[in-house]
Amino acid sequence: MGVLDRFEKGVERVVNNAFSHVGRNEVKPVDMASALRREIDDRAAVLGRDRTVVPNEFTIELSPEDFTQVEGWGAETLADELATNITEYAASQHYAFVGPVSVSFEEDGAHEPGRFHTRSASVRGNVAPATSTPNARHPLLDIDGQRYLLTGAVTVIGRGSEADIVVDDAGVSRKHLEIRVTDDGVVATDLGSTNGLYVEGHQVPAATLLDGNTLTIGRTRIMFWTGAASRQEDEEW
Repeated sequence: MGVLDRFEKGVERVVNNAFSHVGRNEVKPVDMASALRREIDDRAAVLGRDRTVVPNEFTIELSPEDFTQVEGWGAETLADELATNITEYAASQHYAFVGPVSVSFEEDGAHEPGRFHTRSASVRGNVAPATSTPNARHPLLDIDGQRYLLTGAVTVIGRGSEADIVVDDAGVSRKHLEIRVTDDGVVATDLGSTNGLYVEGHQVPAATLLDGNTLTIGRTRIMFWTGAASRQEDEEW
């Protein structure tokens, strides 16, 4: 089964087959996914030997009829599924994002039913889906299986919506931990949290992180990677 087939099956599941009877002249989610992939390929910018950056914010313009249809399917759920599909595709092509991936829908009376237009932009954020290899400037965090590439100088992790990475853990404060990327290393700092910051099992107010370090906040475990250890092993081999 191809990736687009899996996407369509996944969307059918999460929106309860709401679009299983889409008419011939109505827009189809799989067509949106295909269009977003083309948008990524067309706007891919090679910035270096190992770094090709693609847009991370996407808008799909729909006719009033199709926009109403998408709202009926569940626009937020469909947008999340499309964002996930884009992220998976980018990873398969070794593309990199500069910020979080998002998809939104916009009503536009200039479009006929069944026709839509996509537009995109690269909007820098403090974190991005981990589709490229980490390094000292852009390290990677693995938070309970979810991977994030740090694209900004400062990243705040916490339970509150104002955090750059939101963690669903009652033991984590609203702004619990700051990760700061500096020329002298990457520093993790406890932001006065209730339950503290632990690095390799030791409670600390702050610590300069090493590749492979494990951080714990509340019940959440965070793995820190720059890829330095893997590169060193390759060189020794």
